[in-house]
Amino acid sequence: IGLSVSLLKSLFNSSISQPDTVHQRRSSPRKFMMEIADEITIPAPRAVVYAALNDIAILKACIPGCESLERESDTKLVAKVTLKIGPVKAKFNGTVMLDQSKAPDGFSLSGEGEGGLAGFAKGGADVTLTEDGETTILHYSAKAETGGKIAQLGGRLITSTAKKLSKAFFEKFEKIMTGEFEVEQTS
Repeated sequence: IGLSVSLLKSLFNSSISQPDTVHQRRSSPRKFMMEIADEITIPAPRAVVYAALNDIAILKACIPGCESLERESDTKLVAKVTLKIGPVKAKFNGTVMLDQSKAPDGFSLSGEGEGGLAGFAKGGADVTLTEDGETTILHYSAKAETGGKIAQLGGRLITSTAKKLSKAFFEKFEKIMTGEFEVEQTS
């Protein structure tokens, strides 16, 4: 989820609050940096949520525009994602590195993706999972940097797109966790 978390963030309805933090800054004329943090409540025990966040089929189903997601090793994922940010539509080829040393309380990830002429995106996120009775509170904080044509679109457009993509990711994730949506498991 590294590439998506780097590009996404924001959430919906009563079990999900609005982003706690969104910071933006332009680091150069062709780069844009963003920080975002939020938390959601997932109606499942922490171990189940942790396993779902590490399930390739679930992640692929949740990441907007994800065409493929493969595990190269226990700590490396490779993804192909097509995204539309304002007028720019790009296919990103990316990698995500996972640090699972804090399992099952959480994990860290970093990722980067190249979108050809559209530019690049790179970033990272820290995810913590806190048990709260029969539910789990998922908190994340992420930093992302974009460059190229994407960065030239402006902070508001990038941030609003990140919020929209994050909302879509976590809405789908919650539907999967509640059984409202089933994921086809690949063999």
